[in-house]
Amino acid sequence: MDPTLILLVVALGAFIVFQVFQGKKRKRETEERQTKFVPGVEIMTNYGLYGTILTMDEETNVVEIESTPGTVLKIHRQTILKVADYAVVAEPEEATDILENDDQAAIDEPAAGGSRAIAPEFGERVEPETTPSEQPKKSDD
Repeated sequence: MDPTLILLVVALGAFIVFQVFQGKKRKRETEERQTKFVPGVEIMTNYGLYGTILTMDEETNVVEIESTPGTVLKIHRQTILKVADYAVVAEPEEATDILENDDQAAIDEPAAGGSRAIAPEFGERVEPETTPSEQPKKSDD
């Protein structure tokens, strides 16, 4: 026999064996993950929705989750990705710990002749103040 043919058959056999073992491993991991999905557990879906499992119907594969208080959603069981694991966010260091005393006094006291400007919160809309002469005129048409 040709050594190239033998090498090709051995490589094909190794590939088939590798695929069988990987399939069994994936099936075992999926079964382990499915046992963690019970009512009362916080989960994350494939599309990033977090919620708490309320009920699971094994026959129809429908799961009811509560995403926010009072909002119940019906989803397919296979869309559940994993049990939610929330990352703990560390608190940022206080700015006063970093600044010198002179710098802190300059921040605490407003500028001379004006009020202290307060930065808007994230997502807060800031509209410029208009005087009555700058307001648009209404037409009587």
